Amino acid sequence: MFEKTDAQLVSRALKGNKRAWLALIKKYEKQVYNYGLRMTGNTEDAADLMQEIFISLFKSLSSYRHEGSFRGWLFRIAHFRCVEFYRRKRPEQNIDDEPPIHCESNGPSEQLNDIQQSAQVIAAMQALPISQRFIVEQKFFGQFTFEEIAEQTGISTNTVKSRLYAALGKMRPLLEVDYE
Repeated sequence: MFEKTDAQLVSRALKGNKRAWLALIKKYEKQVYNYGLRMTGNTEDAADLMQEIFISLFKSLSSYRHEGSFRGWLFRIAHFRCVEFYRRKRPEQNIDDEPPIHCESNGPSEQLNDIQQSAQVIAAMQALPISQRFIVEQKFFGQFTFEEIAEQTGISTNTVKSRLYAALGKMRPLLEVDYE
């Protein structure tokens, strides 16, 4: 079967086509969930955030102007929902209470290594301010360009770059391995 473009799916979803809406969700649910997981560091919070993002997307779908990519617009919504989520949730959350993040791999030793590395990256990201965390998330995990991130956040491309490099500078000591 031929895959529909985002614009076609949005157009059909706006006309009440449930299959088109479900196709949009299916297409982006894994990316949105993984975004939530990296931003919150918690599987339950990531699922809650994903639900909030898709509810917000549904409510604002008619305001999509087809300027730029749908994916970029979706992650702009995700960013705003994440900021709201942190304003409500963050003061009561303790990163030490979080369960480990599970990921797929081939063997037990690789799986343990992947889990440890994922937990270290997520913990390092949790130490960043939300504005820097979002940029790291979008650049490395979302594969967005500096220009797309600037469009999503409403800041200049140079500011995106400086926030990314500042974030990487803060994360580096947390991720360096001491082999001695």
